[in-house]
Amino acid sequence: MCVMKSETESTTIRRYSSADENILFPLIEAEGEEWREYWQGEGRKKYAKALTNSICYLIFEGDTLCGFVRCRDDDGFGVYVYDLLVDRKHRGKGYGCMLMTQVCNDFPDSAVYAMSDVDPYYEKQGYERIGSVFRVKR
Repeated sequence: MCVMKSETESTTIRRYSSADENILFPLIEAEGEEWREYWQGEGRKKYAKALTNSICYLIFEGDTLCGFVRCRDDDGFGVYVYDLLVDRKHRGKGYGCMLMTQVCNDFPDSAVYAMSDVDPYYEKQGYERIGSVFRVKR
């Protein structure tokens, strides 16, 4: 699967809660135009609701939020990753892979798929393309 660089002792992953909204949205907003529909105006309210209705994990380096993943369980048909974002300053440390591994570990009996706008990332991780999605785990 993917290659992870050594994890520091201060790297932690935990589930998202609505109390995290004020630390997550600045990370999303920092991505700029690509993520504008999620953080600007009415989009923020919609995305905040989507986050609370999804399975989300946050990854931290110490107290600093470095990234997140948002996915949904499709009632036994698989777990679908909708969003994966690692802050630009923290890319290349394996955090995206760690988040994807967390999803796979928490759903050991489910296939995990990634819906992608960033195909080269998922190809680099060695995930198998199946139609318009990538299979992360069978």
